[in-house]
Amino acid sequence: MARDTGATERAASGAPSARREIFGTPIFGPEAAQKGYALNKMCFSFNDAENRADFVRDEAAYCARYGLTVAQTEALLGRDLLKLLDLGGNAYYLAKFAGILGLNMQDIGALQTGLSVEQFKAKLLAARDS
Repeated sequence: MARDTGATERAASGAPSARREIFGTPIFGPEAAQKGYALNKMCFSFNDAENRADFVRDEAAYCARYGLTVAQTEALLGRDLLKLLDLGGNAYYLAKFAGILGLNMQDIGALQTGLSVEQFKAKLLAARDS
């Protein structure tokens, strides 16, 4: 299997990296995927209405059933979506949890950027139009 040396070659040449950082957005790579596996698996389970009902009935027990860490459970019970992202949560899986709270992806984006939802929507539209 050929090894991708593009990033090394770009770094050596001073060329910009293909990966750019976005303020307030942790990169979801292999390390985050491993760290957040149980959390994301649990959030995926919310596709099923019965699982959502089980979660609402006893949130801490539902977290324990999936083996969440203490920090993940505390962040989840505290509704701290930004902390959950830092703890390995993938935004698209966390959206399933956010849906239980009545939030959507634009609400999450607004939280990440420190903007109101209306400001975040305007920023998205401006980026689209530029």
